Amino acid sequence: MSNARKYTHSRPLGHGQIGAGEKPVKPRDAATLIVWRDGPAGVEVLMGRRSRRAAFVPDFFVFPGGRLDPHDHVVHAATPLNPALVGDMGVRGNARMAEALAVAAVRETFEETGLLLAEDGDVGEGAHPGWAEWKARGLAPGLHHLGYFGRAITSPASPIRFNARFFIVRADILRGRIGGSGELSELAFYSASDVLRDRQIVDVTEFMLKNLILFAGDPHGFDPGAPVFSYKGLVPFIRVQASRGAGRARSAGRGS
Repeated sequence: MSNARKYTHSRPLGHGQIGAGEKPVKPRDAATLIVWRDGPAGVEVLMGRRSRRAAFVPDFFVFPGGRLDPHDHVVHAATPLNPALVGDMGVRGNARMAEALAVAAVRETFEETGLLLAEDGDVGEGAHPGWAEWKARGLAPGLHHLGYFGRAITSPASPIRFNARFFIVRADILRGRIGGSGELSELAFYSASDVLRDRQIVDVTEFMLKNLILFAGDPHGFDPGAPVFSYKGLVPFIRVQASRGAGRARSAGRGS
């Protein structure tokens, strides 16, 4: 069962619009990782600013993430994704697809921030060359650390669309130092409240940050269900469906 409510739209769209009469493009599968920690002024979250030349949400602050790559399906994880998460992810129960999306979130986070969600392991021989550093260091994705935080589908009015799954993990579980490819500038941990007040973000980022603040305030009690952020035209809606995973299977995102 699910219920939908209109989300108060107070943020810029972050994308252009297709022409009148054009058919909406099919959303591409994508994954995002919310990396959070406790800070002196409340919960902090890892974010960076996209380039002004980016085709999608240019000059906006975002969480690390990106689209699913075909090679994400063949990477060997050191530890599996919690199977209780699969039913909430919009993958029709396909555990292999769910794990590939989790791998994509880990890969994109490493590429964009330099941080690894890793355990001892071997990513395998068929992995993309981008995993070469992991293989050389004897590391592979530690997917058991991940919690699941929701899904977002870009407006059908946008010429670029994603069906993005949002994962969550505590910052102290990741390895390495912040660096990355340079795709995101001003990369740092920010107070979630400060981002909501001072930074340019899109509406789905706002929604996730507000839920993050509630979650961090009561990690063992907060449970928003399995939210899906989507649109009817340009109007955003939140659909909250009953979780299929016991207790939302969210403990991986809480840390100790």
